[in-house]
Amino acid sequence: MHEIAIPAELLTPERIDAFFENLQKKGRRDSTIHEYRRHLQQLFDELPADKRLDEKVLHAWKKRLCENSASFRTVNVKLAAVNSYLRYIGRRDLQLQPLPVPQDDARPELTRAEYLRLLQMAKWRGDERLYMLIKVFVSTGLFLRDLPNLTVEAVQSGQLAIDNGSVVRIPGRLQKDLLEYARRNGIPAGALFLTRTGRQLDRVSIAKSIKRLCRDARVPEKKATLLCLRKLHRSTYADIQANLQNFVELAYDQLMEQEEQTVGWSTAG
Repeated sequence: MHEIAIPAELLTPERIDAFFENLQKKGRRDSTIHEYRRHLQQLFDELPADKRLDEKVLHAWKKRLCENSASFRTVNVKLAAVNSYLRYIGRRDLQLQPLPVPQDDARPELTRAEYLRLLQMAKWRGDERLYMLIKVFVSTGLFLRDLPNLTVEAVQSGQLAIDNGSVVRIPGRLQKDLLEYARRNGIPAGALFLTRTGRQLDRVSIAKSIKRLCRDARVPEKKATLLCLRKLHRSTYADIQANLQNFVELAYDQLMEQEEQTVGWSTAG
């Protein structure tokens, strides 16, 4: 008995553009779209001349990623981009399994309750700059390298351009708080977070401040990292998206039910 050959899929720049237009319509973040485009372009560049995707080609590409990438996370981010495209074109059969997370490499998760305790402790200590920094990292998922771009002008516009060419939206509530912070601290323009001598904040000093704050707020010190703050942003955003999708599906079901009642014909029962 012969095995049925699974047809290959042609990957073209036009199809890639259509995929990202679809992501934009769905409201995906610019940073996610930029990252996915970079990974899909990498796959496109490494494909054979016929630019066709099939099981053999994709598994060979995954193998090269595993051999050349510094960490399993890097591999999984690239696989997620390709799997998202394959889902879009209806080829789930070609999707690649992500690498398992090593047990000893699992990152601790900061809870919303612990996040609020950090804010409360920073406020109690009168450390307004640290209070605002924690809100920024959790509310936007910003990387430390992009902090110098967080200027009074960017906050006023409600958008922050980051180094990878993407734009991060500043939530309205955070925008108001940051402008109040600038006003209270006499910052009419330019970067919001600088040292007393006007220099950029460095990773070591921020990490030490967060570590002390965690200790005082009775939050495990292993969670005293910028990565944990950004991870809370991602998980919160994902939870909101999931809940929103459930709401959309429920609303659509209710709409269909109302239409059946209006028409007077139902296939149920």
